[in-house]
Amino acid sequence: MAWTTNDIPDQHGRTAVVTGANGGLGLVTARELAAKGAHVVMAVRNQQKAVDAVEQIRASVPDASLELVTLDLSAQASVHEAANQILDAHPRLDLLVNNAGVMGIPQTRTVDGFEMQFGVDHLGHWTLTALLLPALLRTPGSRVVTVTSTAHHTGRAVDVANPHLEDNYGPWRAYGQAKLANYHFGLGLQRELEQAGANTTSLIAHPGLSDTDLQSVSVQQSGGGASQRFFHILARYTGMSADGGALPQLRAATDPAAKGGEFYGPLFVNNGAPVRKPVLRRIGMESAIAKLWQVSERETGVAIDPRTPSTA
Repeated sequence: MAWTTNDIPDQHGRTAVVTGANGGLGLVTARELAAKGAHVVMAVRNQQKAVDAVEQIRASVPDASLELVTLDLSAQASVHEAANQILDAHPRLDLLVNNAGVMGIPQTRTVDGFEMQFGVDHLGHWTLTALLLPALLRTPGSRVVTVTSTAHHTGRAVDVANPHLEDNYGPWRAYGQAKLANYHFGLGLQRELEQAGANTTSLIAHPGLSDTDLQSVSVQQSGGGASQRFFHILARYTGMSADGGALPQLRAATDPAAKGGEFYGPLFVNNGAPVRKPVLRRIGMESAIAKLWQVSERETGVAIDPRTPSTA
């Protein structure tokens, strides 16, 4: 039997943080978690869009327990502020879904000088995860789910000497690097958690080809780039809906049988029911993860500490 949202266990008493919860996969993820009783912290940049998203969720889940936090993943200061706000309200967290991202955009920089796709998709989530980790570690059975893409197959591991692709930028080269970083981050985090004996687990998921806002924003920000338009049209006519695309990350987040280090995606690569996928590209993975950790700590000034903190 295919896994569906009907298989999500009761989430009452649980607190989940979902980045990019104001549209697309993040909105569906927030809605389905709330429908099962979770308190969902919607960590998003565009607050007007977030208010609209809350209304959309409550239209189908009237008693949804929702909270809005401003989070701009392209600004490390905003990430720190959001994490502090979340921790002040929630000393314990059950779930963090690193969902938000940008795709296939022209070369731009974050306010901190990072290449935008690497800065938002990976470095913003690196810092958020590191800062929220104490609250996750205090919570038995907590999970971190990081959303990657089939584009990780096209990506190259981060170059310690040139993580922001100076003089070597291409929209899809940068996107592939960012999504491979998500892949390596989720797996590397699980390794760190295991070595520390933590009860928190890290999983990864990808949505396949889904018709979401990510596609249209990619076209808009690239000025109607040909490849961006191609993938937008492909997603519109052959891709899954946001409801279908969100299933792999929802399964990674909630399936009691899911284990740390596992990878969930559509059965037929870009379409189909959410299933556990093999973890590929193992040759050179340990070196790639070590380089990602080195770059991430150097660029953000934030380290991942998987040691369990004292009880709050």
